[in-house]
Amino acid sequence: MHDRTVHASSFGAAAAAYERGRPDYPGAALDWLLQAGAGAGAGAGSGAAAAPREVVDLGAGTGKLTRSLCARGLAVTAVEPSEGMREQLTSAVPEATVLAGSGESMPLPRGAADVVLAAQSWHWVDTAVAVPEVARVLRPGGTLGLVWNIRDEREDWVAALGRLLHPEGTPVTGGVGVEGLADHPELFEPVERFDVPWTHTLTAVQLVDMVASRSYVITLPEAEREALLAEVRDLTERHPALAGRTQLQLPYVTECYRARART
Repeated sequence: MHDRTVHASSFGAAAAAYERGRPDYPGAALDWLLQAGAGAGAGAGSGAAAAPREVVDLGAGTGKLTRSLCARGLAVTAVEPSEGMREQLTSAVPEATVLAGSGESMPLPRGAADVVLAAQSWHWVDTAVAVPEVARVLRPGGTLGLVWNIRDEREDWVAALGRLLHPEGTPVTGGVGVEGLADHPELFEPVERFDVPWTHTLTAVQLVDMVASRSYVITLPEAEREALLAEVRDLTERHPALAGRTQLQLPYVTECYRARART
């Protein structure tokens, strides 16, 4: 638990690298996560479906998801525990309301949101506390959406990158904590899932930044961290699929989960 807490609280130290290196989220994933439920939209009369308007981005980081939500004209409240991340977020997405908080404790009133989304963050929460807290913040019939960008290691160079980062095998983060919703059937309907394969275009420098922003890399001793980043740079220079290229194509599968709050 100590290691998990250290990793979860480490991101502020690499907020700039996180902003430079992490991918956004594909539009098809957001389309699915934001589909109107029976109670979505404040004032949706007699249970009729309405488009969501008030969205909470939980564990918002530097605003990778936040900016896409704001671009859709939604009223977005970004909740983020790390001060360093919030500084980047406020600068990157000034139109969002940015608050200090976590999945276990959101500084929002009951029924404040049509949708709560957690992108690349739900695996850090204590679901025993966070699931009831999200249910409190959601309006009846609102949606909890959970999303992870997962590198597609069916591509040879991506598998090689995975072996550099995790010689004993890449740990699973996608879907971690989703099972906690089943512990509260009185609060949420059964979970649905939707996957989106897509490709992120980035530079070799951005790939190194992506690696540098991982919690397990941030918390390495400096010499080990620099050695690992040097290996990643070497991969971009020597692997046949990457050598000499100014733009790299990194395949992802975005895993999406959603559950409606009971009415």
